[in-house]
Amino acid sequence: MLVLITYDVKTNSANGESRLRRVAKLCMDYGQRVQNSVFECLLDPAQLLFVKEKLLRIIDEKEDSLRIYCIGDKYERKIESFGAKQSYDPQKPLVF
Repeated sequence: MLVLITYDVKTNSANGESRLRRVAKLCMDYGQRVQNSVFECLLDPAQLLFVKEKLLRIIDEKEDSLRIYCIGDKYERKIESFGAKQSYDPQKPLVF
């Protein structure tokens, strides 16, 4: 299923900057960055629980925010993309 992960990590301290890097790295391991703090991830239910648990261990719930949107399997019809960044197909291989 397609999952949208968004976050806002307070970076007014070295600890906050470290949390931000750790959150971004974890999201990069499971998805594609589509905006600065927004990732599209194709996850099965077990992966979603794993990623969610790891993210919740990283963030500071008193200072940071995390949102996870489960878009589902039929996401192609639910997403419209406009502007400078081209969209991608998360089920096709990425070529670097």
